[in-house]
Amino acid sequence: MKKAVKKMIKPEELIFGLDSFGDIPQDEDGKSFTQAEAIRQVVKEAKMADELGIDVIALGEHHRVDYAISSPDTVLAAIASITKKITLATGVTVLSSDDPVRVYERFATLEAISRGRAEAVLGRGSFTESFPLFGYDLQNYDILFEEKLNLYSKLLEEKPVTWEGTTRAALKDADVFPKTDNGKIATRIAVGGSPESVVRTARYGFPLTLAIIGGSPERFSAYIELYKKAAAKFEQPVYPVAVHSHGVIADTDEEAIELGWNHIRASFVRIGQDRGWTPMSREQYEGEVQNGSFYVGSPETVAKRIARMIKILGIGRFELVYGAGGLSANARERTIELYATKVIPRVRELLSEG
Repeated sequence: MKKAVKKMIKPEELIFGLDSFGDIPQDEDGKSFTQAEAIRQVVKEAKMADELGIDVIALGEHHRVDYAISSPDTVLAAIASITKKITLATGVTVLSSDDPVRVYERFATLEAISRGRAEAVLGRGSFTESFPLFGYDLQNYDILFEEKLNLYSKLLEEKPVTWEGTTRAALKDADVFPKTDNGKIATRIAVGGSPESVVRTARYGFPLTLAIIGGSPERFSAYIELYKKAAAKFEQPVYPVAVHSHGVIADTDEEAIELGWNHIRASFVRIGQDRGWTPMSREQYEGEVQNGSFYVGSPETVAKRIARMIKILGIGRFELVYGAGGLSANARERTIELYATKVIPRVRELLSEG
């Protein structure tokens, strides 16, 4: 396995973003926000991120009690009206349980509202609540995504589409509106570590986002190499790869580590109850903080770890998943502030030093 990718993105060209699933924050007294308040908090945080110069805000789609955002493109439309530069992405839109025509229409509308800042990030869905909710059989998990991605890719051409498959009604010379000003909706595919998904992303010619939620970043070098080789095989362009991972940033390592233990770890334990995971131990948690894929600590600590990961993987974009597991609104906002003002400039500086 390679430990480095030869060609590095210039530090000034790196893209830095934030990801939120709409976790339910707490106030300083430990009282949980309502889901409506949680959505408004994300809108507030996105405005803050835009003003601080962060490049991307990505919102995930979930249909469960611990996450408030089930319609990320709707929230992004609200954010579009109060921001100027930040890219408005999803993270992810669960295409398997959605309709490609409606996905295209919603993002084309967001593209118009935001004056060209929309980005659809599509995935199969690591959470599966949307499948029974919208009447889809999980036995068709793979074919649903494959067919719907095929149709969506044709819709991106913004011409009348003729298409036939097994998961929705056929289309014959169907024209879909609105059209975009620049002729295409920016689109990425996010994968969690399936080689088949990496190859599919390359085959369709989309940029790749790797959701790295645990373990050493080095083990994902093979996926990036696979993406490049597959793109070459299918004669498709190779785009800079993006990574998203969890993190908490505070003024000191000690403060951030305890916040992460109480909130990121709690989120993983809660999800693990549904998936049969063994609850994360303190030793496992600290291993992720020190050598894995939790970016937790003071600005200097986090910057060094992100810079190291970028060097190892040769990626062009990093997104910090912030606010997991009921982290307070104040701690979330402090993470965003330190990420924008301390961590990102320091990462660029460290990479410039070689």
